[in-house]
Parts: sequence; structure tokens; C-alpha cells
Amino acid sequence: MTITISQQSFWELMEEAEETAQHDPCDPLDVTWKYPKQLGYGYYRNIELRPGLEIEICNIRLRDRVILNCPENYNCLEYHFHLFGQHEDKYATVIDKEYAIYGSGCTSKGKIDGAEQKALEVVIYIEPKIFQSFFSNSTEQLTTELQPLVRPIEEECYTRVATLTPTMQNILWQILKCPYLGFTKRMYLEAKAFELVSLALEREIEMRRSERRVSQSLKPGTVERIYQAKTFLLQNLHNPPSLVTLAQQVNLSDYTLKRGFRQVFGKTVFGYLHDYRLEQARQLLESGDMNVTEVGQAVGFASRSYFASAFKKKFGHNPKDYQQHKRFL
Repeated sequence: MTITISQQSFWELMEEAEETAQHDPCDPLDVTWKYPKQLGYGYYRNIELRPGLEIEICNIRLRDRVILNCPENYNCLEYHFHLFGQHEDKYATVIDKEYAIYGSGCTSKGKIDGAEQKALEVVIYIEPKIFQSFFSNSTEQLTTELQPLVRPIEEECYTRVATLTPTMQNILWQILKCPYLGFTKRMYLEAKAFELVSLALEREIEMRRSERRVSQSLKPGTVERIYQAKTFLLQNLHNPPSLVTLAQQVNLSDYTLKRGFRQVFGKTVFGYLHDYRLEQARQLLESGDMNVTEVGQAVGFASRSYFASAFKKKFGHNPKDYQQHKRFL
């Protein structure tokens, strides 16, 4: 079943949950809401650390696939760190153990698609003025690699998706298990928030420099089309296009797409798809709602034996053992 809901209706449901909101007795700016029961269960927690800097924790399980229709909006800088769960929007497809950076600027009208799943996500919101305060409040002080993160309201926002590093995952769990209260909690969480952001920015600089080196060997605009090809590929997970069809979709030759995709992502087109399917399978196994055969079929593996072999090769356990192990954690 799929539930389609407008952003306004979603926030109306959240307002109904306001009656059950829990305020930290030591911190009035730390508020937790129950997730709307019509969509799933779990909670949202929002902590305003200072004006222009917030942490949001989303720990939910969706009952069904949820599509949230969103109007055009102006973004602050957002850092979405996914420990579990995935979402897809016009700008990015993010799975578990990945993070997405959304720069400031305009997000056009679109939708956010979340599958039936368990989701655990930490989001850091930073107003551009806070971000720019580290650069003398001037975009001219930003390095070339970071300038796309701060755009005016009339320009579309910049987006980056990357894999969580082990260090990032450790910091996320430290945030979720913060042992402090009151002002010491706020100091601790602010330090951890900036630590996460600094790690993401350092990787952003490295990746942008790497992409610039790659783009020097590719024609202008080719790298952007390769990213478009990746998005189209993941949007058609259950019926992936051939390499030729995918290349036509983004107006590249199949040779250029094949060569460029490996340069940008370090994998072949279908090697990337293969790994993505296995990540999806791992998440479904952890949810415990499907058996191994159903999981394999759900992510596009026709052969159970091939699925089991591929899963074990990537994760070190066969799917059944992995699922049983997770049930006891």
C-alpha cells in the first residue's frame, strides 16, 4: 500500500501530536513528538542548540510506503545522516549507512518517497550565516570546493550523497546516546554536530577535487550526466535499463557512460547496481518482515542461490544467518 500526502497535511498530523509532545525538563528547546500513527510509529526529536543550529532525530518505522508531496521551498544547509532507512527525492536517493548534504538555496516542487521500513536518521540544520561565520561571513572566503553549498534563494540547492565512514557512525551513536543533561548536553551535542559537519566537509573537498581531476579527462557536463544516470538507474531498481538505454536517457554514448561511470564512482554501472541491491536486501533482512526468498525477489535477484552467494561474499554471512543474528541483537 502507498500513502500519498501533502506536506501541509503531514504537518497538520504532527500538530495533532503536539498534545503528546515531551519537553526535556532540563531543556525547553529539546522536544520529542510521537510520529503520526496514521503513517507508522516512532518519534521525532528536535533540539535547538542555538539560533540557526538544530539537530533533529528521526526514529520511526513506516507502516506503508509514504510519498510526501512538497512545495517549492528555501533551504538552510542540511546534513542528513542515515543509520537505517532510505528516502528518495528529486535531488538524491539515500540508503542506510549513507548521508546527504543539501546546500542552501531553492528546492523546487517535488516529492519525498520513503519505503515501508525502519528508519533512524540524524539531521543537522545550519543557517548560512552560522556556516559562513567560519569564513569571515563572506562567500569569497569559501574554497572553490565549498562555494556550491551556499547559494541564493533563486538558485537550486546543491546536493551530495556519500557513504558514512566508521568515524561518522561512531559520532552518530554518541549523539543518540548522549549521557549529559542541561547545558552540558547542549555543549556536547553542538560539538558533535560540528564534528560531523567538519568530517562531511573535508570529504566534500576531497571528492570535489577528485571529480575536477576526472572532469578534466571528460567533456564539460559529462560528470553531471553520469550522476543523472546513477539516479535514473536507482529509480528503476526492479527493471533496470540496459547500458545502451541508460546512456541514451542521459544523452551520452554507451562507451562514455561506461568509462565515465567507473571514473566517477569507482565501479561499473551494474556493479554499482549490484551493491545497491545487496544494501537494500540487508535492510529488509534486518526489518524481519520478509523471509530470505522474498527479500531476494524484492531487490531483483531471480535466483535464491545466487542471492545467497552474493550476499555472503559482500557481508560475510549468508542471508538466513544474518537475519537470525540481527533478531537477537
